[in-house]
Amino acid sequence: MLQTPEVSMTSVDLEFDQLNSTVDALRRSISNRLMYGVGKDAVTAQPRDWLHAAELAVRDRLVARWMRTTRLQYEQDVKRVYYLSMEFLIGRTFTNALLALGIYDEVRDALAGLGVDLAALEELEPDAALGNGGLGRLAACFLDSMATVGVPGFGYGIRYEYGMFRQTVVDGNQVEMPDYWLRAGNPWEFPRPEVVYTVHFGGRTVQHEDRTDWIDTEHVNAMAYDTVIPGFATTATNTLRLWSARATDEFDLSAFNQGDYRRAVEAKNTSEHVSRLLYPDDSTQAGRELRLRQEYFFVSATMQDLIRRYQRTHTHFGRLAEKVAVHLNDTHPVLAIPELMRLLVDRHRVPWDKAWKLIQQMFSYTNHTLMPEALETWDVEMLARLLPRHLEIIFEINAQFLKQVTEKFGRDVELIRRISLVDEYGQRRVRMAHLAIVASHKVNGVSKLHSQLMVQNIFSDFARMYPERFTNVTNGITPRRWLAQASPSLSSLIDKRLGPRWRTDLFELGRLREWRDDPEFCKAFHEAKFANKLRLVERAKRDANAIINPEALFDLQVKRIHEYKRQLLNILYVIVRYNRIRENPEKDWTPRVVMFAGKAASAYKMAKNIIKLINDVAKKINADPLVGDRLKVGFIPNYGVSVAELIIPAADLSEQISMAGTEASGTGNMKLALNGALTIGTLDGANIEICDAVGRENIFIFGNTTDEIESLRAAGYRPRQIYEENPELKVALDQIRLGHFSPEEPHRFYDIFHTLVDWGDHYMVLADFDSFDKTQTEVDLKYRDKDAWTKSAIENVAGMGIFSSDRTIAEYARDIWHVEPLQVT
Repeated sequence: MLQTPEVSMTSVDLEFDQLNSTVDALRRSISNRLMYGVGKDAVTAQPRDWLHAAELAVRDRLVARWMRTTRLQYEQDVKRVYYLSMEFLIGRTFTNALLALGIYDEVRDALAGLGVDLAALEELEPDAALGNGGLGRLAACFLDSMATVGVPGFGYGIRYEYGMFRQTVVDGNQVEMPDYWLRAGNPWEFPRPEVVYTVHFGGRTVQHEDRTDWIDTEHVNAMAYDTVIPGFATTATNTLRLWSARATDEFDLSAFNQGDYRRAVEAKNTSEHVSRLLYPDDSTQAGRELRLRQEYFFVSATMQDLIRRYQRTHTHFGRLAEKVAVHLNDTHPVLAIPELMRLLVDRHRVPWDKAWKLIQQMFSYTNHTLMPEALETWDVEMLARLLPRHLEIIFEINAQFLKQVTEKFGRDVELIRRISLVDEYGQRRVRMAHLAIVASHKVNGVSKLHSQLMVQNIFSDFARMYPERFTNVTNGITPRRWLAQASPSLSSLIDKRLGPRWRTDLFELGRLREWRDDPEFCKAFHEAKFANKLRLVERAKRDANAIINPEALFDLQVKRIHEYKRQLLNILYVIVRYNRIRENPEKDWTPRVVMFAGKAASAYKMAKNIIKLINDVAKKINADPLVGDRLKVGFIPNYGVSVAELIIPAADLSEQISMAGTEASGTGNMKLALNGALTIGTLDGANIEICDAVGRENIFIFGNTTDEIESLRAAGYRPRQIYEENPELKVALDQIRLGHFSPEEPHRFYDIFHTLVDWGDHYMVLADFDSFDKTQTEVDLKYRDKDAWTKSAIENVAGMGIFSSDRTIAEYARDIWHVEPLQVT
């Protein structure tokens, strides 16, 4: 850590205002913050100035809780959780803070007294661009629940200046734009210029008899920014600490004085690229190197911060594992393992064996994928060039690990090849998931099926060696964000029947089953859902001039655009349905609005082509007067938390259609079901547990199971045969191939056609199409019976108790982290 001059400090009792949260007090606080914090008065203030003033006034009320929680953590000498994640998709903070503090109505009334509309201000706050998909949103839900249930901890990540990208759609194509979410400042964060750590890259190592030195390195500084994470209905809080890259040398004055202005700032700009963007394009060598730098940058700063905090109250490392739990959210933070070994062994002179024992007691790892190709690996040559000391540590860990395996299982060359931390075939690569497993005392999957397949398939060798390490913790979501905040109409109805306790005990929703057959309650439930649909209809008209029939079935597939998510299966069905409507327009069709949303990675050509296909199909269908409002298709750009809060509560049908055995869990499925959408899905990920929770009659299950998928592959799967034997499917695929939806460029979707028909159809889209088609017919029939649909929707909400992230975090705390809740009066 960078040293600052010592300043004489005294311990005094500060005198400061004890803020209360009456309407009058809040109105005064907002006025003060506008005047003294923003520097505006009521005459000159713009809407965003009022937002910042209100945010600062609310933030002030969080700080006292934050300070008190921190003092209690030190007084109780608690064990803390360090939750490491490349993403934290926290969305908008303002409304979440109001609900956590229980002052939403008071702030609304205080602003109204100043002539300001709270609802209008809420729309001005940008989503924090700190994540992309399920991984980041899961991490955000977990931080919320850790604070709510009192688990002491920190979230650690990177303060991305531009996030991933802001997605726009131009002529049906995804276009990536910078998402400069910090343009207007971020009132919720506290810069910590005194908390700066130096992170090293490159250089070389020098061996001495009793130590190893890493020398001749380049440097970048990591500066901390802290955000308060409030618990709901508790004074406990936690902290999200994000690292921002800062150059060690701000400015080359010599170059500037020589007139070389570019060189004067070149080193600064290069250093600070590390925290500019989430997931740089890894299709290039430069992109891969930047991503490796990012991953090491944030774990190095975090491990240094962890040690500093521990040493504030402890003089030796003997109790480190008693006081610290480090959790790796996927493989991105796995470099924390060799980094902490380096710090303990090289800097603090802890013996290797003792340091390694501490590591194995402290670390735990969540796996998020069943696809071997998605498991992160790093080129040995790149590691040797950027992190030579860490590569040496990894090699030593591997040598000791393989020695133990050989002693236990004999010299099984094939086993050693499969489990080695280094893949020696072709270009040598370090397997980060293997390193995480060897170093962790617990490894968990995120749904029952995922954990089962993880043990049976991708990590079967490790599970045989360390059966006690593998466990399951099914994912969850926070009900505060995804029901109370996202759906005021439905949460208000639930409050009238159950009271507010369900926000912290989601199992309370099970009591809704008592009113499942009550006509009055069913009517009120239907009206609450319809209000959410009207909200979306009005927004679509305002923002896109789109006219949507609110009586139609709202069919929603929202998730990252990826072949394994099978948006292609959905759009193929849409095309078949379109053709049927055109052939028989007089039939009494169930009207349907099919909505897609999600981002494609900037270098993922096929995913971006899928977005283009969806938009081309939508353009054709939506302009066809013969179809009218029987079928509408839309792609909603720039999917994020605030967009999800608008569209998820409006959904009737939740598309969870990945091939069985590919989705680890999913959390979108939980959010949609919590909001009363019925799921159409395969027996994949958490769909299985949702099915168990809500009842098979209240969910639409289709498609091949994991065992059936394996049998199909073993028998020699032939997608072209399915194409030839299903006339309607063949027509739809030929329309894609021959340019029916892209007449200006007939061959635009050749790759999509051949991927499905001739190149193996890896994700079994055609194999599951017939079952999907038949199940969609069941959906239509049930939707036409409004009473039956509403009862099933109620059952879905009632069955969501098990999917609260509070339950998930309680399991992590008890079974993996071994952390006790903070004692807060």
